[in-house]
Amino acid sequence: MATGVGIIGLGMAVTPHMLALRDLEAAGRARIIGGYAPSAGRRDAFSARWSAAAFDGLDALLEAPGLDLALILAPPGEHLPIAERVAAAGKHMIVEKPLERTVARAEALAAAAERAGVRASVCFQHRFRPGALELARRLRDGDLGKPLSASASIRWWRDANYFAQPGRGTMARDGGGVLLTQAIHTMDLLLHLMGPVRDVAGFAQNAGLRVNDTEDVAAAAIRFENGALGVIDATSVARPGFPERIEIAGTKGSALLIGNRLELYAGDGPPEILDPGSGTGGGADPMAFDHGPHRALIAEMLDAIAEGRAPSNDARSALHVQRLIEAWLGGRP
Repeated sequence: MATGVGIIGLGMAVTPHMLALRDLEAAGRARIIGGYAPSAGRRDAFSARWSAAAFDGLDALLEAPGLDLALILAPPGEHLPIAERVAAAGKHMIVEKPLERTVARAEALAAAAERAGVRASVCFQHRFRPGALELARRLRDGDLGKPLSASASIRWWRDANYFAQPGRGTMARDGGGVLLTQAIHTMDLLLHLMGPVRDVAGFAQNAGLRVNDTEDVAAAAIRFENGALGVIDATSVARPGFPERIEIAGTKGSALLIGNRLELYAGDGPPEILDPGSGTGGGADPMAFDHGPHRALIAEMLDAIAEGRAPSNDARSALHVQRLIEAWLGGRP
């Protein structure tokens, strides 16, 4: 039976989710129940574009017949109270990144789902890119040997249009800048591949190009719990924006993940290359990417619900990267 899915929050992030849901609906795996946002204008735009129902209240959506799963796409600081209501209604949930503004609130969100006995996952779709899935498999199989060094570079660009939405890029609305809002995807993937970070020593600052109070240039040295060392540098002021990079060097070989392109170097032969193409959203248009990883992420949750298990990207798996960010910034909430 198809899983009934509703969306809470109808802003910019709704597009890849709806494209993914349409694919899954066509495959008989999902049924789109509708969406809700406080803004009547956004509800009207959602209905017009997607020919889907728009609910004028959160309770109305949560009480809709056939709803099983809610996608929470609201601003970060609204995730916890919404998730608590979703959990109280007995619905499973996928929460857009970051899980919440702070580690404490993210932990509370995960705990609320656990108390209610519902599944909760986080929207870190980079884990579901083909290159990332293949690299994770190669690391599990030991093809690179023992990892010795692993680093990430996220040199993106966000223009004035991106920050035109009221509150975007502020502590009050988003809880952080480039680390929590943009680089978190690649940083999460780095930790997903390598495991948690034990130590971090970093810097962060605002370049003064925008009227906001969050960091947009940051760099850090890190030590993983497995002993490997690395660096992370992240910015949203690198015009025009470049594909993010993850580089891993091990005792048997190395790997480069450049946007969607995976390069594997083992032995003395030529590299193995997996390159599915498509954009990554690192430039002025943050939505310039393929929705396939979103489809895979939602499908993973549908499988988890059907099989009565936790999804591979469960809410608690998102805590590693948020703990890293708070440690990096000196515990700043």
